[in-house]
Amino acid sequence: MALDLAQAAADAGEVPVGAVVVDPATNEVVATGFNAPISSHDPTAHAEIQALRAAAAARENYRLTDLTLYVTLEPCPMCAGAISHARIGRVVWGADDAKGGGVIHGPRVFDQPTCHWRPATQGGVETEAAAQMLKAFFRQRRGGTGVQASR
Repeated sequence: MALDLAQAAADAGEVPVGAVVVDPATNEVVATGFNAPISSHDPTAHAEIQALRAAAAARENYRLTDLTLYVTLEPCPMCAGAISHARIGRVVWGADDAKGGGVIHGPRVFDQPTCHWRPATQGGVETEAAAQMLKAFFRQRRGGTGVQASR
């Protein structure tokens, strides 16, 4: 489902990242989101933030304890901070983000002593599919050049 949302983001001209919040106790999809900073003119409109906002509204609570967030790309530092504040129980992602990641790369937000809530984390789920979607998107945007870009 997160990969389908990432494709929807790409189809809209956004970096292809999708996110799904699930209640593991019931397997219910609580909320979804995909990248929309360009179309919404909002630099915080990452897939994770969109999904967290929708989940908080659906649950009528900003604390989303015990829910699982599935996302196609390792969360950036901003999203990792929001995940911590929402008290998400578990984060699962596809592709690692060596340049912009905030969980196992970069500042490693959840490892900081000042981080008040540390979810369980798991990377490497559907990694190849997520990475290929991102590579194809940026290859097309660059016209086939080898220049790197981040979300």
